[in-house]
Amino acid sequence: MNSNPKPTTAVDAAPLAYRTGQAARRLGSLGALLLAALGGFLVTPSCAQEIPSSPSFVDDFKSFDRARWYVSDGWNNGSHQNCTWSKGMVELSNDVLSLGFEKQTLKDRDYVCGEIQTKQRFGYGTYEARLKTDTGSGLNAAFFTYIGPSDKQPWDEIDFEVLTKDTSKVQVNAYVAGKGKNEKLVDVPGGTENAFNDYAFVWQKDSLRWYVNGQLVNTITDPAKLPSHAQKIFFSFWGSDTMEGWMGAFADPGRKLSLQVERVAFTALGEPCQFPESLACSVK
Repeated sequence: MNSNPKPTTAVDAAPLAYRTGQAARRLGSLGALLLAALGGFLVTPSCAQEIPSSPSFVDDFKSFDRARWYVSDGWNNGSHQNCTWSKGMVELSNDVLSLGFEKQTLKDRDYVCGEIQTKQRFGYGTYEARLKTDTGSGLNAAFFTYIGPSDKQPWDEIDFEVLTKDTSKVQVNAYVAGKGKNEKLVDVPGGTENAFNDYAFVWQKDSLRWYVNGQLVNTITDPAKLPSHAQKIFFSFWGSDTMEGWMGAFADPGRKLSLQVERVAFTALGEPCQFPESLACSVK
């Protein structure tokens, strides 16, 4: 499906227009803002945590927990995005959550796409997701955490982003007060589209470590580059006609594509692991 399948040899940072739009739009309506305010987060302080956090959880998508997840619907992130978020692109089948991308006119966009985000915020701990992507140039399949101006907080963010023009890699990144420059492309053996892969990061006060299938792939220890605000967990799958340098030239895939999520978990720092395969069982 790649219309421009040249190998990636260096990381292209996401353009500022995208990141600024991303920060400004995480909750796209007054209703969403009210949800954020009312949803709040249950504080579970401990001696190991200096950032308030909602409790640990595991979601294996045997059902869709509407108390946990907000579904983006009827808006977009900005002019760089060629699709409108649609609740119709968020589906549950056989214990797998699918976020779709499909040609379908909605409002002022020719495509629709899917995104969910937690209503709660989470702090230090282990974040894990088991994902499988589709392929296609000009598309971004993402698992990340974020907080920012829409929640009256500084912009902090921790990312896994599969730019599906090249499914042999995933980009990891972190933003502090809206400043990034922490991008790194890391290999995903076998590709992101051929099987489910495990993506995780361990966020602590003095370090941030990313893992792919249990293998450490990146570490940040510089205090100036470490997020320090509780964040929401996001999954999204979207496209762009304009961000060719980063995501590749967009080409109509001619079919519905999807990002599939088999499991997501958060284990608060200092708490026991919650399932046998969890990274929290082996990495501290």
